[in-house]
Amino acid sequence: MVQKYQSPVRVYKYPFELVMAAYEKRFPTCPEIPVFLGSEILHESRSDDGAIHIIERSCKLNVDAPRLLKKIAGVEYVFFIQKNTVNWKERTLRIEAHNETFANRVVVLETCSYSVHPENEEWTCFEQSASLDIKSFFGFESTVEKIAMKQYTSNIKRGKEVIEHYLKELISQGITFIPRWTPPSESGQKDEQTLAVGHDADDIPVECGARGTTKEQAGSSCSPAEAVSPDADKLDADYIERYLGQLTPMQESCLIRLRQWLQEMHKGKIPKDEHILRFLRARDFNIDKAREMLCQSLTWRKQYQVDYILQSWRPPALLDEYYTGGWHYQDRDGRPLYILRLGQMDTKGLVKALGEESLLRHVLSINEEGQKRCEENTNLFGRPITSWTCLVDLEGLNMRHLWRPGVKTLLRIIEVVEDNYPETLGRLLIVRAPRVFPVLWTLVSPFINENTRQKFLIYSGNNYQGPGGLVDYVDKDVIPDFLGGDCVCNVPEGGLVPKSLYQTDEEPENSDHIRLWTETIYHSASVLKGAPHEIVVEILEGESVITWDFDILKGDVVFSLFHSKRAPETSHKEATLPSTSIAGDNMQLIDKTWVLGVDYSRMESPLVCREGESIQGSHVTRWPGFYILQWKMHGPLPCSGTSLPRVDDVLASLQVSSHKCKIIYYYEVLASKDFRNPEILRDQVENGGTKNKMLFKTLQRDLCQAWNLATVAFPSSVEPRHLPASPRAAPTFLDSRVKATLTWKRCSGLLGCP
Repeated sequence: MVQKYQSPVRVYKYPFELVMAAYEKRFPTCPEIPVFLGSEILHESRSDDGAIHIIERSCKLNVDAPRLLKKIAGVEYVFFIQKNTVNWKERTLRIEAHNETFANRVVVLETCSYSVHPENEEWTCFEQSASLDIKSFFGFESTVEKIAMKQYTSNIKRGKEVIEHYLKELISQGITFIPRWTPPSESGQKDEQTLAVGHDADDIPVECGARGTTKEQAGSSCSPAEAVSPDADKLDADYIERYLGQLTPMQESCLIRLRQWLQEMHKGKIPKDEHILRFLRARDFNIDKAREMLCQSLTWRKQYQVDYILQSWRPPALLDEYYTGGWHYQDRDGRPLYILRLGQMDTKGLVKALGEESLLRHVLSINEEGQKRCEENTNLFGRPITSWTCLVDLEGLNMRHLWRPGVKTLLRIIEVVEDNYPETLGRLLIVRAPRVFPVLWTLVSPFINENTRQKFLIYSGNNYQGPGGLVDYVDKDVIPDFLGGDCVCNVPEGGLVPKSLYQTDEEPENSDHIRLWTETIYHSASVLKGAPHEIVVEILEGESVITWDFDILKGDVVFSLFHSKRAPETSHKEATLPSTSIAGDNMQLIDKTWVLGVDYSRMESPLVCREGESIQGSHVTRWPGFYILQWKMHGPLPCSGTSLPRVDDVLASLQVSSHKCKIIYYYEVLASKDFRNPEILRDQVENGGTKNKMLFKTLQRDLCQAWNLATVAFPSSVEPRHLPASPRAAPTFLDSRVKATLTWKRCSGLLGCP
């Protein structure tokens, strides 16, 4: 297995030229790096104007490996080839290194780069990436891999310290400025750099992140209010330390790599960095497992519109009165504190009066609010707060709380929270646990993740008072009055829910699963090998708009759009698709006897969609008829001119663990008359809910891209414009200047694109 590493952006608050002077002090040998025994220049060259300087070195390393392993390998030292290319004009340094020793058994590749900060030319950015591929090593592949990764990660931060050491050394020598490179014609000299002094020795280089804060005093030039980012799509080291906490180099790498994958697959809608980190922690920083868990959660949030729950969910009055929970300041570590008086809550009454769905919505809104409060406390206390604390009072817990349907509801809610809000609970304090609690704990604990269970602290009787109790985790002036503290707590006291408020329908008690919303705009479907999933849309007039939005939950699929004048024989079954199907359906509409180009034609080029991707698009129909949206399993295609598949296709096919793909999808049709009238479209968007807003967003994106393409194809007919466009959108309706101009004019006022 190939091991990879990707560093965050590290920022030195000194000019590029000074950092390069510090870097050159590492050669030919560096006492600050014990593993680096020395180097020898193999090749050196300069451009005619001196702007580009290339040095190739052979570096000798003493790897800290067991002596037995060195004896078996027959080597004492390891040699690497390092090529440095510095461009003084562009102010960049690119470092490429690979192993020379055992190159046929082990492949080590490393790339580093120094460059000027894009928003502050007096700062220097550093990035590093590497890969390790052990093909064979005398049967010790696993051991060598562990040793290599340990050595590499231990030297990562050491390299940063070495640069800082030599920067301080330069400053102590009075060298605080090195002039930039200038062409020989302007300077009148070549390869000569003048050193200047005069800067204060207190100007010690520190790493200051674009999106973080520094460790300097208030008023620093890199304060949170003035911090800038080297790249909006990249994380820098100080931002991670300030907002996400202390991470090891490999943990940083996992975060960056998963984040990059999400940026590629989920255009413009990736979770926040702290949320990505939670899923990584929940899976012990296993990228594949964390990615699978996160993608399932993103699909769940999208399918049930969880992102809007804080705006859309308003608890019923009965819940406000009888639900004994609420937010209450924060604990000693700055975590938001949530208090739940479970012993005073009539769980049976709430389930019978409100049903499972309302309780689940309320719990989800609590978790969403908790994440919001964590962000606020991070900014308030100046340190990363990524989880919250829950204080549960079990005074009053009895056999009524063990009512079987109520316990089942609790277990289902725990399952949803564990799957979609991992590592959000920092600590759970359970106080005044009665004798019946072990029974409840036996029922509930198997459904709680082991990492979460380790955060539980349970107190029976009154032993929560005094040293070792609540005062160790919650400030005394915050402890609620009903627990012996001085702080008034506004959490409702609860009580029995009147039976007159119970629902007459028994469905909440007997349902097999919790349905967040009784209807969802998304369908789910299965795509089988040799059995694509197809849906048909009948268009009565041309220039109607078909839009689609789908997510790939499992496997890789190919999406296509076809048109036929003939109605598929099974088209009437499409209307019977259940909108809340959980297992998913598979439907085939295109008859096997149909011939492409005769019985039906392709309207959109096939689009390969990878697992985890989220795809949106639209198509303006040219003719009436039947349009078929098709998803089929993606398979390797033979190379042109040969019947043999490519090696990467064979490897990809071997990695497929199932002959079944899963998708969720939504489609919408906008009639031609509505499309021609922007006012009608605007009214539908404003009053049609989420699904029409999605249609509007997709249509806006594709029309903006159509305008961009029109400016290229017909520069003399339209004004140049520079609008963002999704590379995945395919505006096939742009087949003539007339249609492009007409399409734009119809919607320009509505879409805000003049």
